[in-house]
Amino acid sequence: MNFFLESIQVFFLSLWYNIESFIHLLVPRKKKNIAGEVVLITGAGSGIGRLMAQEFAAHGTVLVLWDINQEGIKETARLAKNGGASRVHCFVCDCSNKNEVYRVADQVKREVGDVSILVNNAGIVTGKKFMDAPDSLIEKTMEVNTMAHFWTYKAFLPAMIANNHGHLVSIASSAGLIGVNGLADYCASKFAAVGFAESVGLELLATGKDGIKTTIVCPYFINTGMFDGCHTNRNVCLFFLFLKHVFSSRNENIYTASCSCGSHRAVQPEPMVRVLNSYLDIEFSKETIPHRVLM
Repeated sequence: MNFFLESIQVFFLSLWYNIESFIHLLVPRKKKNIAGEVVLITGAGSGIGRLMAQEFAAHGTVLVLWDINQEGIKETARLAKNGGASRVHCFVCDCSNKNEVYRVADQVKREVGDVSILVNNAGIVTGKKFMDAPDSLIEKTMEVNTMAHFWTYKAFLPAMIANNHGHLVSIASSAGLIGVNGLADYCASKFAAVGFAESVGLELLATGKDGIKTTIVCPYFINTGMFDGCHTNRNVCLFFLFLKHVFSSRNENIYTASCSCGSHRAVQPEPMVRVLNSYLDIEFSKETIPHRVLM
């Protein structure tokens, strides 16, 4: 097909898919029923992971909770059971260790069954300037925030592909969309997590596995304790969101189709204007030319 015809095709397909998306803003898609689904949440011992466990519990799911903190997941399990979860299974797992991820994943498959909703939520931040951060902490940040996603996908995605059913959720960050002063290693890890999740989602679409949904969540700073002490010279630019409110506004996306959302504000906005403009140009292209057009 020549260039002119391909351009016409891309234009009309983009127009159609954008109209379709606009219609769904007015007439939301039906929420899928997740009762009985096996939901694995990493980093479930506190913060967002704990709140997600409680929300999923209210929908009658089977919960698989991973965390390096045994006492933390025990408390989360107690809250989830009180919240209506049909079953709750706890596993201590260091997500920075590939071999341990695979070992615990095999244990989950034997004791619980195939995971149908995978939530990669575990994350850490060094809170240090790049030159002040020890190599070991930088490596740990990449291992937990990025590489763990590779290993959990490798462990649980094959069953989803075989059944053409599942949901992959990546709890990333707005720091995975634009650079932030003092968070070089964290931003790098979250950029990688976003790119990885997007790419795998496209692979699934290209191979016809449309029964596996993907969600990428890119929140702003949240008062989980990870970003205590973070500040800006422009106080009006920094809003810490209350955790309960953030999750409540987000769970709709986790239960429906695929999305990529988040704030485009940096902690120090003025030096980032040109970068932000370029980023928004890319995002505009991604949103106006849907992925399905390019399949």
